[in-house]
Amino acid sequence: VQLQASGGGEAPPGGSLRLSCVFSGLDLGTYAIGWFRQAPGKEREGVSCIGRRDSWTHYAAPVEGRFIILKADSNRIYLQMYDLKPEDSAVYYCAADAQCGPISSTTPAPGYWGQGTLVTVSS
Repeated sequence: VQLQASGGGEAPPGGSLRLSCVFSGLDLGTYAIGWFRQAPGKEREGVSCIGRRDSWTHYAAPVEGRFIILKADSNRIYLQMYDLKPEDSAVYYCAADAQCGPISSTTPAPGYWGQGTLVTVSS
């Protein structure tokens, strides 16, 4: 299993970014997939997740209404981020697990995740 996130960068408050995750070795009929983030000195924080077979979509309260998780095809998902805030600054990771729980929660850790991509929101 491999997951690779990209698309991070700098954006001003109120700006937008789109993160991309390319993955292999995963069947989305069997796995949930999504995003978590970690800022320096802070715990891992779940951001968003798509359940197995698109069964449901979850957003963490701090990003609901501003972020959209999209499944592009069988090997790529996106995280479209709007109205970015300084508190959104973090390394964002694409992750997969049998359930959304480990992706959306602090513990336990998801079964799979890849290298992250840094998002910095600053004026």
